Amino acid sequence: MTEYRAGRFSSAERHATEEEFIRLVSVGVDIGSSTSHLIFSRLILQLKDQRYVTVGRRVLHQSDILLTPYLDGSTIDGEALRRFIEAQYEEAGLQRDDVDTGALILTGVALLRNNARAIADIFAAEAGRFVSVGAGDNLESIMAAHGSGAMDLSGSNRQAIMNVDVGGGTTKLTLCVKGKAEAVAAINVGARLVALDRSGTIVRLEDTGREIGAALGLDLRLGRALAQDEMRSMAGYMADRLLEHMTRQPLSDGARALLRTPPLDYAGRLDGYVFSGGVAEFIYGRESQDFGDLGAHLGRAVRERVEEAGLPLLEARAGIRATVIGASQYTVQVSGSTIFIEPAEAVPVRNVPVISPAIDMSLATLDQAAIGREVAAALARFDLAAGESAVAVALRWAGSATWQRLDSVAGGIVEGLRPVLDRGHPLVVVYDNDIGGLLGLHLKEEMGLPNPVISIDRVELKEFDFIDIGALIPSTGAVPVIVKTLVFPSAAEQRSS
Repeated sequence: MTEYRAGRFSSAERHATEEEFIRLVSVGVDIGSSTSHLIFSRLILQLKDQRYVTVGRRVLHQSDILLTPYLDGSTIDGEALRRFIEAQYEEAGLQRDDVDTGALILTGVALLRNNARAIADIFAAEAGRFVSVGAGDNLESIMAAHGSGAMDLSGSNRQAIMNVDVGGGTTKLTLCVKGKAEAVAAINVGARLVALDRSGTIVRLEDTGREIGAALGLDLRLGRALAQDEMRSMAGYMADRLLEHMTRQPLSDGARALLRTPPLDYAGRLDGYVFSGGVAEFIYGRESQDFGDLGAHLGRAVRERVEEAGLPLLEARAGIRATVIGASQYTVQVSGSTIFIEPAEAVPVRNVPVISPAIDMSLATLDQAAIGREVAAALARFDLAAGESAVAVALRWAGSATWQRLDSVAGGIVEGLRPVLDRGHPLVVVYDNDIGGLLGLHLKEEMGLPNPVISIDRVELKEFDFIDIGALIPSTGAVPVIVKTLVFPSAAEQRSS
């Protein structure tokens, strides 16, 4: 089999789709409010029907779990984080240049402007190769459900599974129904709402931790000792409130006060529960070490309440590493030639996140307002509603391309992408068949959209993809498309790693 390293992937001596196999080294990096860690993987991609698909994945090295270091209450210690990351590369036996691609996932306080800038500096050399994902509550919820295996389980068994991702500062709940996220919610329940030193003295205290203490009659403050029975009381309180959300019962005032998002809105039957996040290690009995926080107590309390309620507890593919398990890969596609790009200088673009709104394109009459709502909902689902970057809308066209149907689709996309377009970003639409030119022309000529338009076809995308679109190939009238996919391992791969 012919292989080559992706570092030569864009070499002028090669055509992007001449090699049958590509061998990549990939790294997933998760930097969050409570913990930070990395996973290095080897990916094998094979060329099938002008598209590279993953045919092999092996974990090369899983890093230590670092308690995210801070200079003060909300500022991450960038230098300490740099030293940790460099040490993990060394332990993996890899240099920065050995890694071909990766996914950098920032959550919680890591998303604050000063922290994000400092973290970006650490990975500046990888800017063109890495996908950088700022994951808010919704996106982090869905990523955890994929990484834990809950989403795949719901799809393969056509069931409704709740993924409960219990981390250091928050818990995210995702209702996975037949392989899709039907509803998500986030609450302020986590292991490190209170952190202690070796003597049992409080050295870190979140506002929610203080409020939970007050609800139990505890006056919590920095420098105060926290007894084991007090820690058990706090863990029990959080577990009780969490169970209210998990079982979708009427919420008490205490449970409602912990909400970070609207509560779950789903009335169907649930077939099981999967836990991920750091506390999941305690829930499943895989961890017993005391990390100077509420993790061990919270894990035991949640497990006890799940068993007492008779809730079906399902095994997770990954616990604390569920979010970062999605390491990035490259795949290559070439668009069709019936595309529309105006102006020509609108490309190339890099690292554009992909949304795939649930639109039934086979209907004879398409509802522009409904399409707009679905696009807006997809933006919100992936925490992209602020419009801070361009977004690619992936659609599967079906039915005729009449003026009325084109107008409804174009108008709906524009309505749904309004936060993105108002910031001057290009409108990027990608279809699986030959409709790109017609829709792009309609957007510009019929609707007079002032934004740049990139409307391409014959490319297959899905949510969680990021794409690079290259400059026009004069000889073919097409553009090269690099698809960067978050790779979630199969159950067999997870066991073998």
